[in-house]
Amino acid sequence: MSKRVEPISAALLVERVVGLVLDHAAGRGGGPATSGAPVRLLVDGHASADPAGLADTLVAPLEAAGRPVVRVSVRDFLRPRSLRLERGREDPDGLLDDRIDVGALNREVLTRVADRREYLPSLRDPDTDRATRAAYADAAPGTVVVLDGELAAGRGLDVDLTVHLALKPATLRRRTPPEEAWALAAWDRYAQEIDGLPDLVVRFDHPDHPALVHP
Repeated sequence: MSKRVEPISAALLVERVVGLVLDHAAGRGGGPATSGAPVRLLVDGHASADPAGLADTLVAPLEAAGRPVVRVSVRDFLRPRSLRLERGREDPDGLLDDRIDVGALNREVLTRVADRREYLPSLRDPDTDRATRAAYADAAPGTVVVLDGELAAGRGLDVDLTVHLALKPATLRRRTPPEEAWALAAWDRYAQEIDGLPDLVVRFDHPDHPALVHP
């Protein structure tokens, strides 16, 4: 059965995601309505869909709704290059399975913000492969952690909500440079593995004209 697609504006998309977070915090989205508990949101998608851009636009409206916000990026919590490239620089399974330091991201941010009300802003510079030596920062009660990343859903991250910016296979192939074509196999496998997993799927082939995908 084909899924229903609902075209919306970029502004309405932000409203929908903010509403998703607030509903979860209030217990209306199936989440716990625990006073002071954080809400951990993952905005996931291919780099060309700019999940970081959407994550950034959520900060102001969430703060306007009375929720303190912490912005973190998956790219600052990658495994050391020697480990994430252990299978080679152009291995699709390595890209999907070996890239993110899931344990560190949970331990230093996603679980820590709930248990200790503090978090580590970054762990490792993805370009230099060196530790950033960032200091822990405090997280206020009721903080919303807005995490952006790619190939990050369903990898064991301790998040409460996931928004996935989806691209049609043809769009993904069109936007992928020839030298990165090897990564398409990882994205094909990823699409199958996360089918039905995200709390909100947004068709993002045309960023100015997103569309919600309903089951």
